[in-house]
Amino acid sequence: MNQLFIDRCVAAVGENAQRVAFPEATEEKILKAAELAAKTGAVKPVLVGDPAEITAAAASFGVNIEGWEIASNLVEEEVQAVIAAFYAKNDLMSIKALNRRIKDPVCYAFMMLAVDKVDCVFAGLSHTTGEIILHASTYLGLKEGITAASSMGIADIPGYDGEYGTMLAIADSAVNVDPGPEALADIAIASCATVQAIMGWEPKVAMLSYSTDGSAESAMVDKMREAVRIAKEKRPDLKIDGEFQLDAAINPAVAAKKVKRPSDVAGHANILIWPDLNVGNIGVKLIQQFAHGDAYGPMLQGFAKPVSDCSRGAPVTELMGNILMLAAVAAHQ
Repeated sequence: MNQLFIDRCVAAVGENAQRVAFPEATEEKILKAAELAAKTGAVKPVLVGDPAEITAAAASFGVNIEGWEIASNLVEEEVQAVIAAFYAKNDLMSIKALNRRIKDPVCYAFMMLAVDKVDCVFAGLSHTTGEIILHASTYLGLKEGITAASSMGIADIPGYDGEYGTMLAIADSAVNVDPGPEALADIAIASCATVQAIMGWEPKVAMLSYSTDGSAESAMVDKMREAVRIAKEKRPDLKIDGEFQLDAAINPAVAAKKVKRPSDVAGHANILIWPDLNVGNIGVKLIQQFAHGDAYGPMLQGFAKPVSDCSRGAPVTELMGNILMLAAVAAHQ
């Protein structure tokens, strides 16, 4: 666990501890990670579901939840207040349908977030990424101007020595299978905001490819070039450049040889944008398996309110980092 990363997240939250909803509140790793996050003072856990089951689970795992809020989806008065507030903002689903869905703690957690009863939702240990994205799309929707949801993570890579030590932001490793140029541009722009909120870095985004500045030609390369053009057109104030090979993006000596033009990003990138999910998934696994690095996230981006998915194989310490990352984004938003 990178203490610098943890300290940055806690500092980003400040004194405004965030109410994080945990709808998978009977899972051992979720409860233990929430306990660690709560001890930093940055998080106020809200456990969502059946109070009897949650209390029994916490006791069996040795997790002290005294003082934590339990949001029961079984208490009729509270449930109906959330349903009424949600229906007033979004009447695409009937009251009858909402009453049926509320029996699922994940649905209840997202409805609570939609009506500002909590600040963010953390899930994914017993649900797939696809399920979490579906719930976020259903109950929250996308931010105005964003065409595609995405994910971003912070990789802590032993032996890597970048502008911010061993840490590097990576996107999208979980959501978009084969994003087009418009989606890639949105991923880059959203990642800038996420990194600024969590880490306080000045974003320098590299659009990755197997080509650097025209060293190869193909439709795959064209896609990344067009993504750079769109991103710069949408947000000329941000430092987004490419197409770059990975080494040209993060290694100044390699960039000096391969990039024969001025660039604020080449050799100094702190955010890497994968061209597709094949590369993203493999890249994360390489970091974890060969570099023995941590990959905090994925933090879901583009939704109207903060949501985080998590890897079902992640250790408790990594989950704790994910929770704090989510809290930092929620506090900023």
